[in-house]
Amino acid sequence: MNAPSRHPRRRLAHISNVVRRARARHTRTCIALGAIALGVAASLFVRIGGSPHTARQPDWWARDFADPFVLHAGGSYFAFATGSGKTHLQAMRSDDLTTWTSASDVLPHLPSWAVKNAALTWAPSVLPRGDRFVLYYTARDRASGFQCISRAMAATPGGPYTDDSQSALVCPVAGANALCGAIDPSPFVDADGTPYLLWKSDENAAACHGHPRLWSQRLRDDGLALEGERVELLAADRPWEQPIIEGPSMVAHAGRYYLFYSANEYETPRYSIGYATCESPLGPCTKQTLEAPLRASVGSALGPGGQEFFKDSAGRTRVAYHAWTAPMASYREGGARSLHLGQLVFEGDRPAIVDGAGPAIAAVK
Repeated sequence: MNAPSRHPRRRLAHISNVVRRARARHTRTCIALGAIALGVAASLFVRIGGSPHTARQPDWWARDFADPFVLHAGGSYFAFATGSGKTHLQAMRSDDLTTWTSASDVLPHLPSWAVKNAALTWAPSVLPRGDRFVLYYTARDRASGFQCISRAMAATPGGPYTDDSQSALVCPVAGANALCGAIDPSPFVDADGTPYLLWKSDENAAACHGHPRLWSQRLRDDGLALEGERVELLAADRPWEQPIIEGPSMVAHAGRYYLFYSANEYETPRYSIGYATCESPLGPCTKQTLEAPLRASVGSALGPGGQEFFKDSAGRTRVAYHAWTAPMASYREGGARSLHLGQLVFEGDRPAIVDGAGPAIAAVK
């Protein structure tokens, strides 16, 4: 069975005079480089991967860094993103969240069960465990043809990470409870130190034509295996969310659990961020953004989503997410999902994402 997911998360990078995107059934095509000044409908991109290099633009950076995750470790910030070109997973490092240094592929080799295609490795996240770091990511399961979640390990936060698994960590593709694969892994550690993994079931994959849901399950203490039963947290049941719900991430605040998610079609300005409150990391959860999202398109940032949270050096809760830059809100139009950084604040028990209207990259070395 061959069932590509509905999202072409990656595009193989190339530079040309005209930005094109070729589409094929089992591939994701590309990230292009094109010039843009503010108010002009082209974009300047810097590809991460390979040898570090420096590029500068006077006002701001717009480049593809989709499904971002930022880890603060050892006094530095490590940003990870969905693959690009021949790079399975993109990575950058920064000391100030403004100037970033590009890194080589942090996952240079895929496990034997996964299809060797960098266009199919998505949505990385990292969980510190003792003296090592566990990276979760999505790859194509060779046997089933569905996207599934795996894990890799490294001794340092910037990698490189090694995946020695013989099969995927989360791959619900067979049996009565098959979910057509799993994507968008996001770890959460409760106050008592118990780790959990949240993800999206890929039931909207082409072979299934179903309705995706968000799930949670306890992780073993070392982060390398699941324990207990998976629990359904949310589904898309509000008009603004249709037809997709994905990208779960969780924050604990003032004794409550906040489950954030992305919804709607990702290659449109309608893609947005919503949230629910939960009684525990395993639910039950009550959706709060019923009539409208928490974070929608604003200013030049279109279709925000893929949100993940981290603490900065001052102890503030920050959010990394991607967004298109107006007027282009798709790869077909030559757009890119750029890295944005904001801050998560609370007004009473209601969260808000602030200071995240502009692309976060001031320079890439």
